[in-house]
Amino acid sequence: MAATKSSSRFNHLPRAASGPLKCALTGQQLLSVAQYNKGSAFPNDERKEFGLYGLLPPKIQTLEEQVDRAYQQYSSCGDDLAKNTFMASMKAQNEVLYYKLLQTHLKEMFSIIYTPTEGDAIQNYSRLFRKPEGCFLNIRDQDSIDRCLAAYGGAEDIDYIVVSDGEEILGIGDQGVGAVLISAAKLTIATLCAGVHPSRQLPVVLDCGTNNEDLLQNKLYLGLQERRVRGKEYDDFVDKFVRAARKHYPNAYIHFEDFGLQNARRILDRYQSEISCFNDDIQGTGCVTLAAMLAALQISDVSINDVRVVIFGSGTAGMGVADQIADAIVAQTNKSKEDARKQIWCIDKPGLLLQSHGDKLNPAQVPFARDTDEWPADKHHDLLSVIERVEPHVLIGTSTKPNAFDEKVVRAMSKRVERPIVFPLSNPTRLHEAKPQDLFDWTDGKALVATGSPFPPVEHGGKKIDIAECNNSTCFPGIGLGAILSRSRLVSKKMLVAAVEALKAKSPALEDPTAALLPDVEDVREISVEIAASVIQCAVEEGLAQEEGIPSEDDELKEWIRAQMWDAVYRPLAKQ
Repeated sequence: MAATKSSSRFNHLPRAASGPLKCALTGQQLLSVAQYNKGSAFPNDERKEFGLYGLLPPKIQTLEEQVDRAYQQYSSCGDDLAKNTFMASMKAQNEVLYYKLLQTHLKEMFSIIYTPTEGDAIQNYSRLFRKPEGCFLNIRDQDSIDRCLAAYGGAEDIDYIVVSDGEEILGIGDQGVGAVLISAAKLTIATLCAGVHPSRQLPVVLDCGTNNEDLLQNKLYLGLQERRVRGKEYDDFVDKFVRAARKHYPNAYIHFEDFGLQNARRILDRYQSEISCFNDDIQGTGCVTLAAMLAALQISDVSINDVRVVIFGSGTAGMGVADQIADAIVAQTNKSKEDARKQIWCIDKPGLLLQSHGDKLNPAQVPFARDTDEWPADKHHDLLSVIERVEPHVLIGTSTKPNAFDEKVVRAMSKRVERPIVFPLSNPTRLHEAKPQDLFDWTDGKALVATGSPFPPVEHGGKKIDIAECNNSTCFPGIGLGAILSRSRLVSKKMLVAAVEALKAKSPALEDPTAALLPDVEDVREISVEIAASVIQCAVEEGLAQEEGIPSEDDELKEWIRAQMWDAVYRPLAKQ
């Protein structure tokens, strides 16, 4: 998984992740700070210089020996939630060991530190609470926002902020203040998958109350125990956060996470033309799904100019996917955005989105609503009817409606196109629209499939076929890394298309028909280098990059990127 480190010619850069690490702490204070703590791996010279004799057992161990011991402890945990809690404790104690353990056992542990187990941890946040992580901002105390954010360092100390208001968490809904854990988890993945420095990150929760009845009645709940605040007061709260974050950390990239359907698109639209920001539920999901779709279109020999797409589930994720597909059609053809949208049919609870739905449509859905004259009231607007009439090449599910892609739907699609492209993306696994094995059985093995959660390979015709996971973690960390290192003023649509093309180029299925449409998460660190390089080059071309001295030659640029990616290795400590 590790990207190869560069030569020493870029070691002078402020984010260079090699050489001595300056430390002003000694003794017990040093051991209590995860960024510096090495535990039993402190060498003798550092034990002496930093006053650690008598505070540690005498045997000096390697990082690899520590990983072996930590893995034994991890394996003894009774269930997945206990393993998640163990990892959270380790992260608070020893940063390097935490990430090294994750890197060593990534396939096994990824679902523990992220979906689905992180969802369980968020639901149990107040019950399991031990030590706070991140910045807690309260809508009832907006005057303190500036002071709270200022506590995390100077203008050059924070690169990456993830912020959530907790209204729509990982398919489990409103989790209030527990959203701080999704902010922290996304930053963990940014470090793990793209080498974003963990000490230069800030997880934030905007506590606006909660509409979760269980939390409102729970005496242990740690957040604001009242119903969610809406309207102008909410908008002012978000705006004060953004302004304060820009004031104190003017170069920081702001990543919006798990905001509610009514707010996610609106907030992104408000700020994306002003600051370097990103919404993973909208843009990240859209980018990774588009990369898988483009690879599938190449395999099935369908032009993006002609592709017909049905999206089942028109919430934040579904409309984000629709937007990214429309942007790609515009970028690769001479079509207008309006004409590009005509290649996409979106279905939600009322059926096919129609202009006649009027106020029932949210702002993100309006541009994709079909002309009512095309679909009069006496016509069926359900999924099967739309499939039979539209004859789509691509069917994408973001509905959280399990088994919605049943045998009738899939067989109807396969009668009309040679290689049906079917992506059941809803999380967690129990909410998937279809199982990959069924999709292959119902299409005689012709389906091209990607899912929202990991699935084992399927067997068909005596062959094992790998199933791609549309995991945002293959995409959003590299986008963030590119935006950070280039100090891009904005994250443009062209930068996102460049990221998609970089990810699509790494599709294993383009080389092997039994391979997955997207690369495995184990390979994502090097893929993040490719994505970051494409994003940076695009930012430079568009005049958005503000960093000085960005290399123009491709290999040198990637070396420059790698030099600034944090690694899970113990660096020597130097007294400050």
